Amino acid sequence: MSAMLSVSGLQVHYGVIEAVKGIDFSLAQGRITTLLGANGAGKSTTLLTLSGLLRANAGSILFEGTELTGLSTHQIVELGLIQVPEGREILTTLSVRENLLLGAYRRRDKIGAEFENVLSLFPRLRERLNGAAGNLSGGEQQMLAIARALMSRPRLLLLDEPSMGLGPLLVREIFKTLKALKEQGLTILLVEQNVRQALQIADFAYVMENGKIALVGPSAELLENPKVIEAYLGA
Repeated sequence: MSAMLSVSGLQVHYGVIEAVKGIDFSLAQGRITTLLGANGAGKSTTLLTLSGLLRANAGSILFEGTELTGLSTHQIVELGLIQVPEGREILTTLSVRENLLLGAYRRRDKIGAEFENVLSLFPRLRERLNGAAGNLSGGEQQMLAIARALMSRPRLLLLDEPSMGLGPLLVREIFKTLKALKEQGLTILLVEQNVRQALQIADFAYVMENGKIALVGPSAELLENPKVIEAYLGA
């Protein structure tokens, strides 16, 4: 299977600090790939670079045949690569409906089918469509952030720590929705500190340590890897 996204030799610096140190990885279309690791490993920096919010110092990012390094964030979004950032960044003074419609700002076709799809995935949002987004719970705000990204009809969805700050029931609900999105054919790159949950829904995984890829493999295999168990699964 050819890769939808191929990253090779990616280096990203913050001044003199090398946050990402020449990593290589690829994403298969229609699969969930997870990027794991401790705080400071370089995961979020990698996502921000893929979406054009940070500039690579070296390396290549090839998305469906198009080189992304050097493109603006707007150009990358137009190609269908959409990120749900850590912290959600919804517009709290706008209604849930208005946040969703903003997600479709680049669309020139009818959005009714997409609107119904995201509300079927997140029925809680349907009940709160006309309410201010700032009145939603943390879990509902995370649902809205994902739903807003889906309104743009992404080809690749980047998710940065979607379970952060959520209780176990909401975490299970979010991950159940990600599985449903994969079944709809969406390609997902998931950055997540909840290693067990991420490995249970992902097809393939990369583990980062100190800006480098330390482990690679099918998620089911990494769930049984002694290094992963010792470092991340509390055993």
